[in-house]
Amino acid sequence: MSRRSFLERIAALAGTSIVAPLTQATTTRTIELQRSPLAGFQYHRAEAVWPLLSVGAALDLVREPDNAHDSRAVRVDWQGQKLGYVPRIDNAAVSHLLDGGQAVTARIVALRQSGNPWERVELAVNLSQ
Repeated sequence: MSRRSFLERIAALAGTSIVAPLTQATTTRTIELQRSPLAGFQYHRAEAVWPLLSVGAALDLVREPDNAHDSRAVRVDWQGQKLGYVPRIDNAAVSHLLDGGQAVTARIVALRQSGNPWERVELAVNLSQ
């Protein structure tokens, strides 16, 4: 093996060891922060879009700091339709993370036929890192 081919192989190996950690560093990790019922199901569009909802569907979390009822309000939307809110008792951490610009997402984890609107939709709130 010539000196040149030896150095080329070393350079090639060094390049792969540099690329692997960079690839690993760019993968995101999702952590489930909490599960909550959907608050306000009966007051917004949730009933109207109920037949279209599915477990695993992505939800948008929208911060409403000027909400007259709750300064930590976090609205839950599905495809631009307002479904309700993260319950007041569960929204402190979520609102704080959203205010800080963190990547917070939500998904539907359960749908139930129930006369109790608090039992109809359960959502999971996740933090992406």
